[in-house]
Amino acid sequence: MYEDRLSPRELEIARAYALGDTYHRIAERLCIAPSTVRTHLAAIYRKLEVSSKLELHKMLDGATPNRKSQSEQAEIISELALSLEEAISRERALSEVLRIISGSEGRINEVIAALLGYALELCDAEFGLLLEYKAQKGFRASHTKGIPRAFHEWWVEKGDYQPNPQTAIGRVEADHDVVNILDVRAEELFQTDDPLRYATATLGGARSFTAIPMLAGKRLIGAFTIYRQQLRPFDEKTVQLARMFADQSVIAIENARMMSELRTTIEQPDRHSTVV
Repeated sequence: MYEDRLSPRELEIARAYALGDTYHRIAERLCIAPSTVRTHLAAIYRKLEVSSKLELHKMLDGATPNRKSQSEQAEIISELALSLEEAISRERALSEVLRIISGSEGRINEVIAALLGYALELCDAEFGLLLEYKAQKGFRASHTKGIPRAFHEWWVEKGDYQPNPQTAIGRVEADHDVVNILDVRAEELFQTDDPLRYATATLGGARSFTAIPMLAGKRLIGAFTIYRQQLRPFDEKTVQLARMFADQSVIAIENARMMSELRTTIEQPDRHSTVV
């Protein structure tokens, strides 16, 4: 019986998933991360030797599983192993945000640099920027990682930058939503003289690109912009996880800012004190 092969938590997740619940709904109900749900499902698939939600549903309904050939079984095992490793890696990156939040002590620059590094790890990318946003001023590249020197210097020279509404961060500013571009050179904007798109594609060498907003409630405070120099688009799963990471990162940044302000207040001498 399949019940003997699964823990009570795995049984609960397996039944919910087989009945159509999403990772997020299961996670909310069980108070765990969606990536943890996926980790459990990878283990469930491995233990029950199933390779799809349909097979899982049939087994939970009492059907006898079809016997698979050795090659099919090896293929499933290898895929599950890779999926499990990916899930563990993403779970580690997301949990790292919580560690950064608890240990920031107001070191805002260290927090932002660490968050950008983990965002790149999460998205399997080498090049990225964390752009801070202020209304009426635009975006400023507060931190960069891995980008070519010429592209970094372009952002330093620009300082606060108001983007064209057709650029990725221009769309983020307007819609507060993720922008995922398969190929920055294939868009019509690349054929114009837009300075940001030129800098991104030519100085930065970007091809596949995603911009993920950082929102404090409904207020835009910044964006992760992450890219690959190869034509290798970011899939929907990666972008969804990156957005979850960005939401958690806002908490880390806001917490570090409050700690920094509190520290500054405490360290300032009492202006009203008098020397006796």
